[in-house]
Amino acid sequence: MICGVDEAGRGPLAGPVYAAAVILDPDRPIPGLADSKKLSARKRERLALEIRARAHAWAIAEASVEEIDRLNILQATLLAMRRAVLALAVPPQEVLVDGNRCPVLSLPTRAIVGGDATVPEISAASILAKTARDAAMLELHGQFPQYGFDRHFGYGTAIHLAALRQHGPSTCHRRTFAPVRELLE
Repeated sequence: MICGVDEAGRGPLAGPVYAAAVILDPDRPIPGLADSKKLSARKRERLALEIRARAHAWAIAEASVEEIDRLNILQATLLAMRRAVLALAVPPQEVLVDGNRCPVLSLPTRAIVGGDATVPEISAASILAKTARDAAMLELHGQFPQYGFDRHFGYGTAIHLAALRQHGPSTCHRRTFAPVRELLE
């Protein structure tokens, strides 16, 4: 009962940060698991469906833009990770987290740098977090099409920065992130 945990959306200027927790079923392996950043969007979507169908347990959680601005991005990420682990239908015996920091949990927890590329449970969590966040950003694009979230998913690209300068920040922008904060000052 090993749980893998990863996040998506720490760096963007807009939208929540997502985290997923996954306990894989050793009797139902999922070929092709890898770091979500190394997979095409189509392959991530296909694998996300397989993970949801075959995993022993999985959960996705988020920390809002308001929580990111209030706590800071690291603490909000750890909060989303904690929420994901606590939302699992089955409690894990150990939690493996991608990166070098762990959320506060009452379970044995270990951080693994590069775990999204080497630990299948973390790879699966990476895929679920990324596909959930991308879907949320496409919903935000429907509300705020002027920012082009369907193209850059909230990252600080030249197109996004130009839209921010033209339209100002929206309610889904992280006000404590430098490019947004500078526009507000």
